[in-house]
Amino acid sequence: MQPSFELFDHTADVGIRVRAPDLSGLIQPAAAGLYAVIGNLVSTGESFPWTSRIDDGEPAFLLRDFLGELLLAFETDRRILAGVDGVEFADNRLTVSARLAPVDELRSEYHREVKAVTYHELSIRPIEGGYEAVVIVDI
Repeated sequence: MQPSFELFDHTADVGIRVRAPDLSGLIQPAAAGLYAVIGNLVSTGESFPWTSRIDDGEPAFLLRDFLGELLLAFETDRRILAGVDGVEFADNRLTVSARLAPVDELRSEYHREVKAVTYHELSIRPIEGGYEAVVIVDI
């Protein structure tokens, strides 16, 4: 199974459905899904090291909190995930070593404002060949 995401309409929100062969594989496509809700975001190409550590939560909450950190980095510093170098997703802990890059404002297109990553219908479940996560974002 290749990691992937798809968007779906949800009342006044947008849902992101992510599939991957393992929990760690959910990280990159979940981030891509979040950014796809916002628009077509293009980075400047210059990236900076960044680490996210989230403890004491079930996997779905860890993923939601991670996406919340990415949304905060986008909103406050206009930085997006440029690459993932390592993921530890186990034992109620999520650690992601990654790179963030500034958004190229001239080449990016904005479609929606994402207000929050919600707990509504939040889930990660095993499926044939891996895992599926569902995240709803408030727009």
